[in-house]
Amino acid sequence: MTREKELKRQGWERQSTYDEPRLSEMVDTYREIGLEVHLEPFDPTKEPGCASCMAVMPEKYKTIYTRKSPVK
Repeated sequence: MTREKELKRQGWERQSTYDEPRLSEMVDTYREIGLEVHLEPFDPTKEPGCASCMAVMPEKYKTIYTRKSPVK
């Protein structure tokens, strides 16, 4: 099973890939609206769009996944 499929099985939904400072802003926003946030290393082989420009320094980027927080 791929990592993407495993995350989906666990209820995570892929959002987008960012670097700082936008990454932290988006993480904060998702948390403020009550979602759990998980970050995965950027994988340029799986990123649609402008992956070639991001592939130069992939360690700068993280892909955001979110899911609903469990009811407490």
